[in-house]
Amino acid sequence: MDLFEKRLHNKGPLGQYASKAHGYFAFPKLEGELGPRMMFRGKEVLNWSLNNYIGLANHPEVRKADAEAAKEYGMAYPMGARMMTGQTSAHEELETKLAEFVDKPAGYLLNYGYQGIMSIIDAMVDRNDVIVYDSECHASIMDGIFIHKAKGGKSFSYPHNDIDKCRKMLGFAKNRTAETNGGILVITEGVYGMMGDLGKLDEIVALKKDFDFRFLVDDAHGFGTMGKTGAGTGEHFGVQDGIDLYFSTFAKSMAGIGAFIAASEPIIGYLHYTMRSQIFAKSLPMPMVKGGLKRLELLKSEHSLRENLWTIVNALQKGLREAGFDLGLVNSPVTPVYMKGGPEEASNLMMDLRENYGVFCSGVIYPVVPKDVVLLRLIPTAVHTLDDVKYTINAFTKCSEKLKSGVYNTGEMGRF
Repeated sequence: MDLFEKRLHNKGPLGQYASKAHGYFAFPKLEGELGPRMMFRGKEVLNWSLNNYIGLANHPEVRKADAEAAKEYGMAYPMGARMMTGQTSAHEELETKLAEFVDKPAGYLLNYGYQGIMSIIDAMVDRNDVIVYDSECHASIMDGIFIHKAKGGKSFSYPHNDIDKCRKMLGFAKNRTAETNGGILVITEGVYGMMGDLGKLDEIVALKKDFDFRFLVDDAHGFGTMGKTGAGTGEHFGVQDGIDLYFSTFAKSMAGIGAFIAASEPIIGYLHYTMRSQIFAKSLPMPMVKGGLKRLELLKSEHSLRENLWTIVNALQKGLREAGFDLGLVNSPVTPVYMKGGPEEASNLMMDLRENYGVFCSGVIYPVVPKDVVLLRLIPTAVHTLDDVKYTINAFTKCSEKLKSGVYNTGEMGRF
């Protein structure tokens, strides 16, 4: 069978909806200045779908730093991979300051979060080692684990945040590594970006008393939002010293491109020479690095930004709960709203929110969630207002009433 014909015959669980969803539910175009108010298909919408947690995307000092660096260096410098010709003092300065902020001895600046964590996993384990991981880990982590499996390695997953099962899987891993003379890597997330709950970092760190393992935490949604200083979910739980490999991306609170890993100096030195995604990829362009330094400076010094974020988070989540909405176990800025309904009803509800109430948020349908679940995800930011919160809760309440009364049950997706 022809390869192209085979692929087009089976477009996958999400691709099957492409003809109806593309450009509206999938690959929508939000235009204009990044912020709570943007343009969607010619109309202004109240936007709850940007991971611009502390409002740095259009902060004037950030825009100035980005522009000045682009003017001075262009987007090409430095050319080449870090190992060859892409090393600069600015890259080293940013990774040093990031490591200091998250209370680790050393850091390594990465080009992207997705490929970065895959490559970290690939570099840290071989076929004799075992990975133990939370079943709800991000796709990038799963792809790193797939690479490990392809090399003949073993992995054990435990149900989301089930520490008793995590302990059981560690027992299996301990038996396995006793035979292979390997090590154990436990992987979880600080904040789970879809459900908004926290990984049980404190309870996992406590398991080190009984098991010999190293701990990798993906804190993409926790860096900048969680903890007393914004240093992340490890700081929030008071267990940052128990995290051996602390990872985060710049795509959330830093409102940019890039990522970093922080750990002991010997391990960072090891990763310099073993991370394939860095060895064989061009260095992060200088405007991203200079801009990153300014973003980190503001994240550390402008405490009002994080305070504003949590004012909006608390008002939104409190208001939604008081209005009768199910937010699950959320205890982070990520705000999921669960309702009952099928994929068609979910898409029609989203369309009603966007077209008639001017509220834009992301929706998740089957197969990501069960067929009878409607999941809408809101991302509060420091630049939203309490009036935005009040308006959105009112719009959600009205649409929920329509959902319950069957208004959206048209039998066809996207035809409200």
